[in-house]
Amino acid sequence: MTLFTTETIGVASNFDKKGFHCGQYCIVMSMMQEVSSATEAEDNLGAVGGPLLIKTLEQCGISAADVKKLEEAGYYTVESIAFAPKKALLSIKGISEAKADKIAGEVSKLVPMGFTTATEFHQKRADLVQLTTGSKELDKLLGGGIETGSITEIFGEFRTGKTQLCHTLAVTCQLPLEMGGGEGKCLYIDTEGTFRPERLLAVADKFGLDGSQVLDNIACARAYNSDHQTQLLIHAAAMMAESRLDPAVSLGLHYFNYFFGLSFSYCMSFL
Repeated sequence: MTLFTTETIGVASNFDKKGFHCGQYCIVMSMMQEVSSATEAEDNLGAVGGPLLIKTLEQCGISAADVKKLEEAGYYTVESIAFAPKKALLSIKGISEAKADKIAGEVSKLVPMGFTTATEFHQKRADLVQLTTGSKELDKLLGGGIETGSITEIFGEFRTGKTQLCHTLAVTCQLPLEMGGGEGKCLYIDTEGTFRPERLLAVADKFGLDGSQVLDNIACARAYNSDHQTQLLIHAAAMMAESRLDPAVSLGLHYFNYFFGLSFSYCMSFL
């Protein structure tokens, strides 16, 4: 059995006195894994808690060619199709309205999106993981840490620790569960050029982790504009879908800076 949790932390865009933006977002995916063997894990992918790979649709009567079109459009899991509006599918070249309806019909059989009992919902929440921020007092304020399966926004002025929090979580997501971690890895997209491995090493030393191993567990990329970031996010989705047994992800986002010009910190967690 495999249990996945994803945690995203972001530091939102700010504007300087001249109106230029500087922002950083970070997504951290923490994952817990319970497998008796690699074979069992492979057989059970998506069976418990984890997302279903888009190729699953081929077993439901959707042609391989259409599945490939969905992948090329940035849809790598069945859930991503389930949560997308119909018009988004129709915008994909080669996907007609009839095909979109068929795909949506098959997806609805695989992804429950109706009502559920509060008991079932409570059981799902019992599986959530909380990542430590590195501060016991802040963890208390957050009810135990940054919660997976939810979205958290953190806002503040310049130099109030938003970027440092992202760096810290990129490390703490690798900690054992009993230490407030997620036993995962990290993928970090930097939108303002403030990613500093030295900060990661300092945090790793604080928690008694091997610095070189911590750095090896973090993949980073620099996003230079919103279009570039879009491509990086699509690439990140592919990486997460292909490496579902071990990644923890941390990404930086330009969008709220580019489209809204807001000053806040952004924190997302996915289950």
